Amino acid sequence: MKKAIETRKAPAAIGPYSQAIDGRGTVFCSGQIGIDPAIGVLVEGGIEAETRRVLENIREVLSAAGLGFDDVVKTTIFLLDLADFDIVNRVYGEHFNAPFPARSTVAVAALPRGALIEIEAIATKRD
Repeated sequence: MKKAIETRKAPAAIGPYSQAIDGRGTVFCSGQIGIDPAIGVLVEGGIEAETRRVLENIREVLSAAGLGFDDVVKTTIFLLDLADFDIVNRVYGEHFNAPFPARSTVAVAALPRGALIEIEAIATKRD
């Protein structure tokens, strides 16, 4: 059984997918880019601003599922430019505590709406 997770505090899906799916206590968050949900456009300010917005969007989706960053077990980061890794790593580290989630970071040729970063997350509900 699966249940869609939706919130207006994060950008609406821009295609045929859900913001997140709860699959029996494991929540799979779709990738988020740095869209400000209040105005529907990508934030300005480069990689740091986009990373902060992405993580805020993920926080809101997790919150809609009754979860937080401490419940995240795996993330995948998609970067347009791996030269941005240090900045992303610093901002990312401000949002997660040890034990940190497992993580993959990959460089990509392009992201939706000209974004510089996209992050997806998997979280589990505590017993």
